[in-house]
Amino acid sequence: MVEAKISTLAFKARQRFGAKVALTVAGGATLSFEEIDDKAGRIAGALATRGIGSGDRVVLHLPNGWQWVAAYHAIARLGAVVVPANILLTSEEVAFIAEDAQATALIVPGERRGALGGQTRIFTLGKADGAEDFEALLAGEYRAPVECAPDDLFTIGYTSGTTGKPKGATMTHAGLFASLAGTATIHVRTRDDVVLTSLPFPHVYGNIVLNAAFLAGSRIVTTPRFDAGESLRLIGQEKATLFEGVPTMYYQMLAHPDMAGADLSSLTRCTVGGQTMPTPKIEAVTRRFGCPLLELWGMTEVAGPAITHSPYWPARPGSIGLPLPGLEVRLAELADPRRDAVLGEAGELMVRGAMVTKGYWRNAKATAETIDEDGWLSTGDIARADADGYLYVVDRRKDMIITAGYNVYPAELEQVITMHPDVVMVSVAGVADDEKGELAQAFVVRRSGSVLSEDDVVGHCRKHLAAYKVPRRVVFVEDLPRNSTGKIMRRRLGELNA
Repeated sequence: MVEAKISTLAFKARQRFGAKVALTVAGGATLSFEEIDDKAGRIAGALATRGIGSGDRVVLHLPNGWQWVAAYHAIARLGAVVVPANILLTSEEVAFIAEDAQATALIVPGERRGALGGQTRIFTLGKADGAEDFEALLAGEYRAPVECAPDDLFTIGYTSGTTGKPKGATMTHAGLFASLAGTATIHVRTRDDVVLTSLPFPHVYGNIVLNAAFLAGSRIVTTPRFDAGESLRLIGQEKATLFEGVPTMYYQMLAHPDMAGADLSSLTRCTVGGQTMPTPKIEAVTRRFGCPLLELWGMTEVAGPAITHSPYWPARPGSIGLPLPGLEVRLAELADPRRDAVLGEAGELMVRGAMVTKGYWRNAKATAETIDEDGWLSTGDIARADADGYLYVVDRRKDMIITAGYNVYPAELEQVITMHPDVVMVSVAGVADDEKGELAQAFVVRRSGSVLSEDDVVGHCRKHLAAYKVPRRVVFVEDLPRNSTGKIMRRRLGELNA
């Protein structure tokens, strides 16, 4: 029987799917559900003999691979708390997370050990001085999951920290399960699916993609890092039925020279999240990949995807879809969050439900600023709804540009600019202006061989946008700054002006 907790997820998957292949690491190991559970049980047994148990925080800082998956489920079955840390974070960032979470132990690559101090127990993938080799954990005695409650704390997910130090969003077993079960159901995940993803497992999106496979019996094919050409090859080689990624992955695959000859015939649907994706690009992916592209919305504070589409629903490009079962949504007036926005007008997206964080770890002030007394979480996203309840993200509230008193949403400009056939990627940010406060500036990646000019882009925008929205400057770049999950970082665009 399926339980609404993560501690038994791998254990139950072993009982249901046994020797069926669960995970393929491109160029590496292939493991069954049975083998993953066996490794997780042995690691759990070894960790328990070393004093790690219920409630202890364990930082998991490894690349995508079977070791991450086995260690994750080992921590879970002990009733301990997983603190995921993306492999692209610096040692300084990982050290901050470990200290803030009051971690009992860290599991990290051997080369990271030297920069992480000695105040906690450290296990390393590969030998390192002052640490125990991860391989030694596999010699532990197999341990079944301990008893824990669905409302017990299971994970602390640290935000990206774009406006300061990261905050740790606390999630229960039931909260995380609500997201993964809802996502697996709405996306129609089955045991026949082969899911290709390079999303980092520590990220909430990648984590739900991974864990949904244990619920549905799907096979995950993963790579430690995303590569457009490799992904196109693997779709054909592994007969992937589902590709899951962020917008920049699709942009790079569409522009890759191998796209023309790629065999994508096995795909039945794809998903995209992490950032808004311009409608022209959504339509281009749908045409070339030959399947629906299911947009979704989520964030660290809601454990993963929370609003999305189903392949059985009519396509509405540009919409993030409908809330998952159990999630309440409202749009609050930007000027007065106590009032609901008028239908069709933009408001701040507010959410409430089982999958919403209980608060930030050891940060009551940030919790009070984000979650009101009625349990509504302020997401910081500006959205609108249509008459059928479908939601459309307009932009991040903090990214809004105010030009001479007018609100300019970077995502709207990006939608228009990507309509130009010579644009591969674009991101828009505000630049200070003495007269008008802020002006829009576009950073554009051109199609290879294109001679697209600033005048061309501005002229294109004038055909589709009010004069105050047209970008006042266009900068052509080779690439755009992205974080560890592939999301374009608007706040770093100013560095490209140098």
